[in-house]
Amino acid sequence: LSFLFQTLRQLSQRTISTASRRQLENRVPEKQKLFQEDNGIPVHLKGGAMDMLLYRFTMGISLFG
Repeated sequence: LSFLFQTLRQLSQRTISTASRRQLENRVPEKQKLFQEDNGIPVHLKGGAMDMLLYRFTMGISLFG
């Protein structure tokens, strides 16, 4: 039991220390430009193919519901 606790503690310390070193890229300005662009696409579909898929799935469920 002591070995397990020590292993978990080392793993958590390693995860925290490596996470702070990683530099995450701020992509908010890119997303803002994408969603504010006036290209005739409704805002709920501007995210791409996954948004279209979720939209159609939701519409299909509502028709059958």
